[in-house]
Amino acid sequence: MDLRLNNKVVVITGGLKGIGGGISLSLAREGAIPVIISRSKNEEFEKELKKVCPNGYAIYCFDLADYEGLESLCKEILNKYPNVYALVNNAGANDNLAIEEHNIKDIIKSYENNLFHYYELTRLLLPSIKNNQGNILNIVSKTAVTGQGKTSAYASAKAAQIGFSREWACAFAKDNVRVNAIAPAEVMTPLYEKWLKNFPNPQEQYEQIASKIPLGKRFTTIEEIADFATFIISPRSSHTTGQIFHIDGGYVHLDRALNWD
Repeated sequence: MDLRLNNKVVVITGGLKGIGGGISLSLAREGAIPVIISRSKNEEFEKELKKVCPNGYAIYCFDLADYEGLESLCKEILNKYPNVYALVNNAGANDNLAIEEHNIKDIIKSYENNLFHYYELTRLLLPSIKNNQGNILNIVSKTAVTGQGKTSAYASAKAAQIGFSREWACAFAKDNVRVNAIAPAEVMTPLYEKWLKNFPNPQEQYEQIASKIPLGKRFTTIEEIADFATFIISPRSSHTTGQIFHIDGGYVHLDRALNWD
């Protein structure tokens, strides 16, 4: 199937590793031009990306926590790529801030890392996206729906992103701009792998979590998220908006108390 993404410019935050990296590669394979915003370089990933699209990509090193500096960055991007078709808001990290252990300044810092740039990048790139009747995809999290027990800041930031997604889908429909979200659950990203290493037996912890995932008792792969994202971004999904997609093997919406053997 031709997804009709050839030469379409897609801005992706956190697009050099994890889910964002997977989306960058998947888009590139479909002929899109990934414009990646990343806090730091990733030379190994960049080599892989260059094999897929030797000339059709760009990387901007920028700390998205500096949301006040995003206007200058977007001017730079739009000067080179005036026809932005889509924005993938992806960058962020679970900070595990329990309410008993942190104060309001910690919450604000978490929002600076996880939330504010979703809003500001959308605001700044929206005129170009409207002109191209493109779309916005927010990568959120199942924690916004389920909670996690020790991540008040992150879960609330992700819930706000879901609110953005639904609100923007309403606000931009008249301009034929679509807005959707993907809420991953258990995906083996570099950050997730780092978190597992906090346990005495990381493999045992992984198996315990995986056993609760109904479909296949395994984690979702980065590629499964990325390929779905690429389809949703593409013009082939032209009548899909305001949706929160759970690509998680039934982890959130199927009863994990059942015996799936």
